[in-house]
Amino acid sequence: MSNVMRQRRKFIVSSVSSDAHMWNLVFLQLLLEENGGQVRNLGACVPDEVIIQECRADRPDVLVLSTVNGHGHLDGLRLIQKIRSEPDLRDLRVVIGGKLGVRGAENVRFIDELATGGFDAVFESEGGLQDFQEFLAALTPASAPALSVMEAAA
Repeated sequence: MSNVMRQRRKFIVSSVSSDAHMWNLVFLQLLLEENGGQVRNLGACVPDEVIIQECRADRPDVLVLSTVNGHGHLDGLRLIQKIRSEPDLRDLRVVIGGKLGVRGAENVRFIDELATGGFDAVFESEGGLQDFQEFLAALTPASAPALSVMEAAA
C-alpha cells in the first residue's frame, strides 16, 4: 500500500468518547505510518469537542475513528452529526470502524445508519481491515471532494 499514499497524507486517529481501548488506535497508527501517512493519535475516550478542535487545528485528510467497546454506532452517529454541522469541517473525510455494536454479526445493520448519518466509509470488524485498506487505496488528492459512501458489507 505504500504506493497508495504517494503524497504524505495527514490522519487523525481517535476512539469515540466512551471507548477506553487503545491498542486498536496504536495498530491503526502504525499501519498508516508504515504506508507513508502522517498520524496524530488522540487516544482513547476523547470528547467530541476535542476531536472537532483537533480536526480544525490540524486539517487532516482523514479522521479515522476506531471503536472496540460496542457503542461505536451511538457515539459515532452523534459525533458525525456534530462534525457535519460545522461549516469548516463539513467536507472532512471521516471514517469509522471496529465493533460498532454488541450484537456480533448483526452489527452490520449499523453500517447504513452511520453512512447515511454522514460517514464517508464504515467498516465493521468482520473484514473491516481489508475494506479500510481498499478505502485508503482509493483516496483522491486532499484538494478533491470527499469520496462517496462506501459500503463495507458488500
